Amino acid sequence: MHVKDKVCVVTGAASGIGEAVARAYAQAGARGVVVADLKSSRERLAGVAGDIDGFAVTGDVGEEADIQALIAAAEARFGPVDIFFSNAGLSRKGQESASDADWDVSWRVHVMSHVFAARALVPGMLARGSGYLLNTASAAGLLASLNSMPYGVTKHAAVALAEHLAIQYGDRGIRVSVLCPQSVQTGMTIPGPSAARVDGVMQPAEVARIVIEAMEAERFLILSHPSVHEYMQRKASNIDRWLAGMRRLRDRTYGVQRRG
Repeated sequence: MHVKDKVCVVTGAASGIGEAVARAYAQAGARGVVVADLKSSRERLAGVAGDIDGFAVTGDVGEEADIQALIAAAEARFGPVDIFFSNAGLSRKGQESASDADWDVSWRVHVMSHVFAARALVPGMLARGSGYLLNTASAAGLLASLNSMPYGVTKHAAVALAEHLAIQYGDRGIRVSVLCPQSVQTGMTIPGPSAARVDGVMQPAEVARIVIEAMEAERFLILSHPSVHEYMQRKASNIDRWLAGMRRLRDRTYGVQRRG
């Protein structure tokens, strides 16, 4: 799908990948770009909208009512939504002992936000015979997140959700893609050891370029770092060997774990 003359919605658009993709959509000739983020990002979001002659809407993607309100506002301003980039994300550190609150917010933002968008948009897209659902997961959703179990688990679920949407609707006019980047220079990129940075840190504008190209090709899996495909093949070919290698990577990155 080409972005020109399309109505696009981008969540998590006040910064990072969301901002870069929103700007890329506008540059590609979108008829309307709606940018969404939390109320705490209101000023930054308004700046992005002003730069691209877009429309800013604040809300929490983890709340279905806010997703519904976002889509209603977009349609009232520009007409039916053609492209919905469900991109908002967050990071909560820890393993299985992470708090229930951290598990819950990770689930709602990384998984249910995509469900809420699909619930609201799929009927209209099916009726029109056209639409594009683009969800952000992570390379962690294909491989693993070594320092955050809530992040890795919910990003795996986000990939599975995108697969289900593609299977159900890919031959009925709705295109589905899932973006699975490794490390990108965003507000979630913090100093310190990081296994995600093993293949370098990409800039958001470069990821946006890759997204536009992948959407034109209607490619399901969008990778910022090509090496991730190789890692996926290693994982599939010998899962036990891959797990052992990930434990070694964990120890090299974060220090040898205590055993026994």
